[in-house]
Amino acid sequence: MPSLKITGASPTDIHYEDLGTGKPVVLIHGWPLSHRMWEGQISALTEAGFRCVAYDRRGFGESGRPAAGYDYDTFASDLNDLMTKLDLRDATLAGFSMGGGEVARYVGKYGSDRVSKAMLLGAVPPFLLKTSDNPGGLDAAMFDGMIEGVKKDRVAFLEQFFPNFYNFDAGLKGGSADLIPFSKWIAWGASPTGTRECIRAFGTTDFRGDLKQFTMPTCIIHGDSDRIVPFEISGKRSHEMINGSRLELLKGAPHGFAATHAQQLNELMIDFLRS
Repeated sequence: MPSLKITGASPTDIHYEDLGTGKPVVLIHGWPLSHRMWEGQISALTEAGFRCVAYDRRGFGESGRPAAGYDYDTFASDLNDLMTKLDLRDATLAGFSMGGGEVARYVGKYGSDRVSKAMLLGAVPPFLLKTSDNPGGLDAAMFDGMIEGVKKDRVAFLEQFFPNFYNFDAGLKGGSADLIPFSKWIAWGASPTGTRECIRAFGTTDFRGDLKQFTMPTCIIHGDSDRIVPFEISGKRSHEMINGSRLELLKGAPHGFAATHAQQLNELMIDFLRS
């Protein structure tokens, strides 16, 4: 994989894949995975005539594992550096789960000069944390518990996390049972510090101001059975906040619908990209 050297306060290397030709689609993975989660989408999108750029967030996959920089301003800066290095223009940013936060913060900080469309897929915006002005959010204790679980025994935490990621106990639909060991294998290789600090980032970052900057066509896709990022406090609210956004709710889909509902997701993504 080619790489981008990040300099500044928290230097690291960002590794990425750049496949296909045509209008670029930048795929931003979720926690605690890597660009490998996009295997089915990269194949479908490149065959449909699009250029796919899929990178590993700092601390994950084949990217560097720095001690710091696990906040959304830094993540957005990394994305901006990648967009600039590859001179991506007229691009679609597609962020899954915490990757949707990169999409939001990038647009909020750097604007849409290089971006023509956005996709928020099972994404964390606009704001997950329960506060006085966000009473419908999730209690801070939930995120604190996740952080403590990762600190105490990261491997054991991932063991109990991924069955809910795919709603395995409800009967895995459209995916192999090997999705869970495959996902754990990806996550095991991540930085323990990055794994822990990203919980803090996606659990406490407020993207409401960023979403106000969205003027480009935006597609929001979410599973109606998502146990990790509940639709009612994320995708539903983002749809309400982004004027003219398109909402697609996948019936029976868990959080990890990029794998379990890959064909349905691919068709929706290609339709939106061509619209």
